[in-house]
Amino acid sequence: MGGWQPLAGDMPPEVRHFVEQLRLLKDRTGLSLVALGSKTAYSKSSWHRYLNGTQPPPRQAVAALCRIAGLPETDAERFVVRWELAVQAWPRPARPAEEQGTGEYEDDPTLPWWDTPEPSPSEDGGRLLRYAVLLLVLTALIAVVGVVALG
Repeated sequence: MGGWQPLAGDMPPEVRHFVEQLRLLKDRTGLSLVALGSKTAYSKSSWHRYLNGTQPPPRQAVAALCRIAGLPETDAERFVVRWELAVQAWPRPARPAEEQGTGEYEDDPTLPWWDTPEPSPSEDGGRLLRYAVLLLVLTALIAVVGVVALG
């Protein structure tokens, strides 16, 4: 694997295997990180984090690398399965002390999409009620406009 930095010793095996395969795939392209960044929607620094195992890549980044490397569709699908296994095992960032014990992360835009908490059922219910009331008001408004227009 040439000039790659060694991976952390405490990295879960699924993550280690995925990052090693990601590195091989990147090497297969023959592109620098700058060139890879220009051919994808991800920056050089993002690819650096993904390829050194400090941050899991988004699924779309993996798909883009598979496409650029010329992987056949079946191999690309297998690579995405490796990504799914790695993301599940990827170490989560440590939470600040004030968040410990809450059972979920705060709404932090710097956290990856797979690490954001699902809304609680009560939040979903309140949102659903607002949509239902809005739909009822719009229906009544359409009915009034229809009556006025048709006489």
